[in-house]
Amino acid sequence: MPFGDRRFSHGPRAASRDCQTELIAEGRKGRAGPGRAPPAFLPQPWSPGPAAPQAGRGGGGGPGRWAGRGRGARPPARPPPRLYLAAPRIARGPRRRHGRRQHGAAEAEAAAGAGPLPGALPDRLPAQVVIRAQNGALLYRISPWARYVVREEDKVNYDWVHWNPPQSYIHKNPSPKRLKSLRIYESHVGIASPEGKVASYKNFTYNVLPRIKDLGYNCVQLMAIMEHAYYASFGYQVTSFFAASSRYGTPDDLKEMIDVAHSMGITVLLDVVHSHASKNSEDGLNQFDGTDSCFFHSGYRGNHQLWDSRLFDYANWEVLRFLLSNLRMWIEDYRFDGFRFDGVTSMLYHHHGIGTGFSGDYNEYFGLHVDEDALCYLMLANHMINTLHPECITIAEDVSGMPALCRPVAEGGGGFDYRLAMAIPDKWIQIIKELKDEDWNMGNIVHTLTNRRCEEKYIAYAESHDQALVGDKTLAFRLMDAEMYTNMSVLMPLTPVIDRGIQLHKMIRLITHALGGESYLNFMGNEFGHPEWLDFPRIGNNESYHYARRQFNLTEDDLLRYKFLNAFDRDMNKLEERFGWLASPQAYVSEKHEANKVIAFERAGLIFIFNFHPYQSYVDYRVGIETPGKYKILLDSDAGEYGGHQRLDHNTEYFSEEYPHNYRPNSIMSSSSQPPRGCHLRQIKKCSGYSQEKKKYKECTFQAELLLCFTPRTSQSEVLCNHHRRSKSQRSADALY
Repeated sequence: MPFGDRRFSHGPRAASRDCQTELIAEGRKGRAGPGRAPPAFLPQPWSPGPAAPQAGRGGGGGPGRWAGRGRGARPPARPPPRLYLAAPRIARGPRRRHGRRQHGAAEAEAAAGAGPLPGALPDRLPAQVVIRAQNGALLYRISPWARYVVREEDKVNYDWVHWNPPQSYIHKNPSPKRLKSLRIYESHVGIASPEGKVASYKNFTYNVLPRIKDLGYNCVQLMAIMEHAYYASFGYQVTSFFAASSRYGTPDDLKEMIDVAHSMGITVLLDVVHSHASKNSEDGLNQFDGTDSCFFHSGYRGNHQLWDSRLFDYANWEVLRFLLSNLRMWIEDYRFDGFRFDGVTSMLYHHHGIGTGFSGDYNEYFGLHVDEDALCYLMLANHMINTLHPECITIAEDVSGMPALCRPVAEGGGGFDYRLAMAIPDKWIQIIKELKDEDWNMGNIVHTLTNRRCEEKYIAYAESHDQALVGDKTLAFRLMDAEMYTNMSVLMPLTPVIDRGIQLHKMIRLITHALGGESYLNFMGNEFGHPEWLDFPRIGNNESYHYARRQFNLTEDDLLRYKFLNAFDRDMNKLEERFGWLASPQAYVSEKHEANKVIAFERAGLIFIFNFHPYQSYVDYRVGIETPGKYKILLDSDAGEYGGHQRLDHNTEYFSEEYPHNYRPNSIMSSSSQPPRGCHLRQIKKCSGYSQEKKKYKECTFQAELLLCFTPRTSQSEVLCNHHRRSKSQRSADALY
């Protein structure tokens, strides 16, 4: 159906303060069908209409489709058949805000360019909405509910094409169960290839999804899926909200991609943009009926001064129907498993967060500056999703820290499941840019990573797509900069800059993963320290695709050091999958030593120890622990497979002592040297245990883990297995573990 299924839109309508139209097609209610003539005000089917000037992108529209495109050419005498959906001019009448039909509203007629409409419209039939504005001009528009829009190479604007394949894609695999801990791979389909081109859904399905699975990520967040006319907008200037971007392939290609992801057990989230819309008029929502108040606020309030885009009127009943049906369509038609809502801060406040700092004072979150209409829409959206599809996940991109945003609607909260911990990447950038290694403040790092409200889930990340864009730098590029071009080969000597960069890259990501939240996010390519920046083709770079790609091939070259970072990221995720620290309560930080540059904390029965000192190694360093036992290395970031210096003996065993340290009842002494910048993980397995009450050994079953992370100018990570103390005669069995 040209306007989408009424199951989702409950009768598609577009309302403004001046007129309202209900667009009907395919003979519904007997209003359009065989033998019905086109509306009187519609131009003759085979005539292009009067050639009057017409505004293009951002303009108000005019009386001719072919006029105003800046080419000076008129169409042929008989263009190919085209479906027109026409809406008559409607006089202003009394307005009712709560969903009843407004006085003076009318339904449109549908007419085919070549004659009567068939019962089922053919696939890929070009179509348009024709509206007579109040000034009498005819406006040619794309349906707001269009499912498929395309742009021909020689044209500027997108055209609506009716999508009705003979056999639509049928999903074969059920959606994965709701995950307890999310490891999110933030992705963009168009750049997911080493080649300088717009990659496809098919490429992502068969080349990228297996890579995501191998890296240990269980969720993919897809950006730039909602159709956007300007590729360089990164998908954040949406023009067609119901259409999957055609530059990557067909809607069925996207459905297949999601289905294959589900077969791998990967949850798929959509980066949904309901905070604003593109200013395009001919192929967007702007000035859909010739006024600036259709879908959006009128005047100054309807424009975002920094994004140059239009802002929705969330108090308008029809706008709510449009946006809510849009969410439901993506879930039920394409089988998305949830959403990451973009620009939530802009929605929550009338000032849109522009020129405003948030310190955590509650006066910043409650007052007349809060946009209650937008907040109510977010609560309504989350309530609808949770009611109809309780397995779906919603994430808020909010930099302000609005309290209770991630608490249930029934508690008065916003209803989101997670929020992005957006202060963490900013903190890492500030530290690397402004401080020498000797001046890193351990307490400040810990505070940033743990500063979150209890019982609100946060998604931690060291960097996202924001840091990868042109004008900014990724962590790897900030740490290694120009030497990434010349010294990443294993055939070249390991320089101090590359050595420091590789080790800190691993340590920053691991401590963020383990301490920063209840889920973890990584932008595609950053896991292996993708060189350079991300820049889409535009006039400023001569429409080049050179930087609009991800060079996954770098990790497959055994002569390059990118493979070390890629392997560490993979094993880090696999360990979280095994031990589940993201789904565990917040960590207990037992040490943040400013002189030693050491951070130690326990989470999920694991101990994490990080030594951020640039050159100091430690021998016999004591660390407080909760669980007594014996510990053995499982993961070592100083190992050769992670680009380390292999300074630790993985056969070494570490025994706990009943010696309180840092407010913990037990402690371990690491007898081997702990080199700069390294991490270790240790594990307890089923074994003989020690009874504190009877002061003797007894058989017990216990599972706990210890992760230590040490860090001076080389990285080292150990994963150690902790066994309860055992008698000397029993230690011969340790090799089994």
